[in-house]
Amino acid sequence: MAIAKAERLMNLALCLLGTRRPLSKRELRGSIEAYLEAGNDDSFNRMFERDKDDLRELGLVIETVENLDGEVGYLARRDSNRLPPVTFDGEEAAALGLAAKVWQQARLAGAASGALQKLRAAGMPEDVDPYESHGALEPRIPVHEASFEPLMLACRDRRPVVFDYRKATAARPEPRQVEPWALECWRGHWYLAGWDRDRQAERVFRLSRITGKVRSRAAQFKAPVPDVVTVRETVASWAGESATRSALIRLRAGAGYPLRAKAASVRELGDGWDELEIPYGHGLDAWLVEFGPDVVVLEPAELRADVVDRLRAVAKG
Repeated sequence: MAIAKAERLMNLALCLLGTRRPLSKRELRGSIEAYLEAGNDDSFNRMFERDKDDLRELGLVIETVENLDGEVGYLARRDSNRLPPVTFDGEEAAALGLAAKVWQQARLAGAASGALQKLRAAGMPEDVDPYESHGALEPRIPVHEASFEPLMLACRDRRPVVFDYRKATAARPEPRQVEPWALECWRGHWYLAGWDRDRQAERVFRLSRITGKVRSRAAQFKAPVPDVVTVRETVASWAGESATRSALIRLRAGAGYPLRAKAASVRELGDGWDELEIPYGHGLDAWLVEFGPDVVVLEPAELRADVVDRLRAVAKG
């Protein structure tokens, strides 16, 4: 549906930009296939008015002209819609190239490469190589989940989605209805932050736990979208980064370096084990499970029980 609307808007913009005289609604309806398929005049009028408003919000200057017979026509003069020349200095070009390079191994690799070619044609300095290595460390954003692309489009278009989600403590996935806000890559995993309609609360979903297809819906968002969606902070709070308590764990020597980096104290126990005091907050149980047999929770009791429940759920498949 989003692709069809984008194509319809593009066709309308081309018609308005390509004409030398104002075109009436009747002429525009006969020129654009999507308008021909409108069921009746009322449907077409509503669709056309929405499309015209959308194009104006995107910045297209559309004039409304009335001819001698009183018929209203529309056109978009090219001189009124011509953008100034696009130029970039070396630092701006390097930043764009670095951003595109991040996506080389992800689903957006083709789009990023195409965008760079267009930017070169639009004025990117020829002496700047956006793919030139600028250090020993190169940024990469791996995207292996099939749900990434439909969720990214749903976030962009503000469309609710439905998908099946398997919690770490559940043996089977459950359907979720979500108003998606934004995606964030954190600790090598992709997360979606949004409004869970069933639970009437903000939630964070790990993309690797989404099963099946992501299905979008044409309905409007019911919950307000925050002005600034700081998904990284939201995900961090769900993973215990904003913890106010402490937990005591036993960690195998030479393992769990991310846990050691967060530890308030480390004490050697001998026999190849260490005792760590680490911050304890929402989601810590899910993180500890990732370290498998290298971690044993000592206290508090509720954290130990949560970890055991997650391990049992994993064992059941």
